[in-house]
Amino acid sequence: MMNDQEEEEFITVRVQDPQIQDQSSWASYVDYKIFLYTNSKAFTVKTSCVRRRYREFEWLRRRLQKNAGLVSLPELPGKKPFLQVNDTEGIERRRQGLQQFLQKVLHTTIFLSDSQLHLFLQTQLSTTQIEACVQGHTSFSVNEAILNSAKCGKSIARGEEAEALGPIGYECESSPCHTVENSIKSTSEISESLEEPAASGRT
Repeated sequence: MMNDQEEEEFITVRVQDPQIQDQSSWASYVDYKIFLYTNSKAFTVKTSCVRRRYREFEWLRRRLQKNAGLVSLPELPGKKPFLQVNDTEGIERRRQGLQQFLQKVLHTTIFLSDSQLHLFLQTQLSTTQIEACVQGHTSFSVNEAILNSAKCGKSIARGEEAEALGPIGYECESSPCHTVENSIKSTSEISESLEEPAASGRT
């Protein structure tokens, strides 16, 4: 037998543990834990765990489609305008649909080279922060963000940039930061802000 035979690559992703955030607030929502385990050479870090909400999945699909050209993307589970946070069956159906979406994306080779996907899956950066990072408007690179996230360490934003980017939480147990205090500026101004808080019960 050949001892140097290469191990077959695999990518395992699980969407699980839906949790209600800001439960006492009119802007409560549900987010989900994304657990990734892989030996794929496409990933610098082989194990990661973050939390994301439905609207962030919508953002990811839009960004991937923009970069994918004619390659079609899998669909997200249907969006109910007023999915109630106490609708356990609806939340479970959505969880299953989100997992199927990620599984199909991660088994389409062209998407594995998209830095936005890697930052979405392996850091707790907000969508605005992800866009800033891939466009080179941060002092840290994509790989630096992912490696620092893997250490469950501290925000790599420094000084004034940290204030502009807002707080960045990397630990799996924490819910992602969805607000950015100021717009991020460099040679060009990024004026896009995160979506406004959803109405009560929206996800």
